[in-house]
Amino acid sequence: MVINQRIHSYLHKKSRAATLAAFRILFGVLMLISLTRFLVKGWVHKLYIEPSFHFKYYGFSWVVDWGNYTYLLFFIAISACIGIILGYKYRVSIVLFFVSFTYIELIDKTTYLNHYYFISVLSFLLCFLPLNVAYSIDAYQKKQVFKYVPAWTVDSIKLLLGIVYFYAGLAKLNSDWLLRAQPLKIWLSSKTDFPVIGRFMNDTWFHFAMSWSGALYDLSIPFLLLYKKTRPFAFLLVVVFHVFTRILFPIGMFPYIMICATLVFFSGDLHEKFLIKITNLFRLKCKVNNIRDVYLPKFYRKTIFVVCLFLGVQLVFPFRYVLYPDELFWTEEGYRFSWRVMLIEKAGYTTFRVVKYDTGNSFTVENSHFLTPFQSKQMTTQPDFILEYAHFLGQHYKKELKTDNIGIFAEGYISLNGRVSKPYINPRTDLLKVKDGFKHKDWILPFEDEIKGL
Repeated sequence: MVINQRIHSYLHKKSRAATLAAFRILFGVLMLISLTRFLVKGWVHKLYIEPSFHFKYYGFSWVVDWGNYTYLLFFIAISACIGIILGYKYRVSIVLFFVSFTYIELIDKTTYLNHYYFISVLSFLLCFLPLNVAYSIDAYQKKQVFKYVPAWTVDSIKLLLGIVYFYAGLAKLNSDWLLRAQPLKIWLSSKTDFPVIGRFMNDTWFHFAMSWSGALYDLSIPFLLLYKKTRPFAFLLVVVFHVFTRILFPIGMFPYIMICATLVFFSGDLHEKFLIKITNLFRLKCKVNNIRDVYLPKFYRKTIFVVCLFLGVQLVFPFRYVLYPDELFWTEEGYRFSWRVMLIEKAGYTTFRVVKYDTGNSFTVENSHFLTPFQSKQMTTQPDFILEYAHFLGQHYKKELKTDNIGIFAEGYISLNGRVSKPYINPRTDLLKVKDGFKHKDWILPFEDEIKGL
């Protein structure tokens, strides 16, 4: 009974609509810059059009590139960003952005990054939130502006951000990160030419200081942002942390996205002042007589149910790795989509051999004939890539050799987080006889070491 009363009381709490409006504008601007950056740097052609073969997520082989029309996908997403910024036909714009952006990411899993996945899940959540009930063309056209929105609409964004940070921190609680300072030791040791602190980049104490502070930051920052007294200090940490990592590592727009996203933790008054300055700067004067109190979604209960279900999945899904045996960092089964950021450094090689069973003859495949250098690098260390590529080679050589009586065998050696290189794939396994799926890949050789932690 008490729990029901608390839930009922919480659902009647409200937050300033300006908070969601400011978040909408910043999100749209950052996505617009990010997508434009892809076009300007020529990455659309390099990553999506140039490759003759694309690695697919399991179950999404139907997602194909559009050839030169792939640019159209980006222009659709860019147009959606403009609609999001202006709050014009917001619901259509955000759905269009989610679909187009996610489709682009599904074309080739070679390009997978945690922050691309974050953008997809965040934009899905935003499809169900009223980011356009204030400071938007939609609101002014309807001549109906709302001062407040249900508090859970703002808190759902905060929770998603908290999951990203906190789960990234939990993932760092492992022996490689805390007791060996790996893989930061490898990466930082190559930054000795960095101004001022470059002289420390080879020092063991600096490697451990960075590792431990990184874990502490991720674990604590969501809670520091929640409390008003610690919020300014926490935001300063957010800025310093992300600017520093952006300087050290080539991680694109992610630092700026996280810096702007964490502003959602600040009070609605701050967002209101920000939006007033924006409207004054661009001389936007739109008088609306019908200013209403709290906006309630049309399908209120159904919307709450979808948002709660979505957030519940986000809370549980990253822990699917416990269903698999062997070392997660070695097999990478359940590694993606779990907010494990910059935890592994793998180096090595994988070669493929085509065997004709009727004659016993075999030959080695030249991977550069089929893959770009970037694809080849990603394939070498990731088992699902290796299996998918083996099946692609099987289809190719069955046609070229005009026989189905062939096998594809792989041999690889991998070094994980600075360890001695070890055999990775069972060279006696015909990968053409292995089906892709969610089952454990028993053709990956044992790690023969232990990484303790979550």
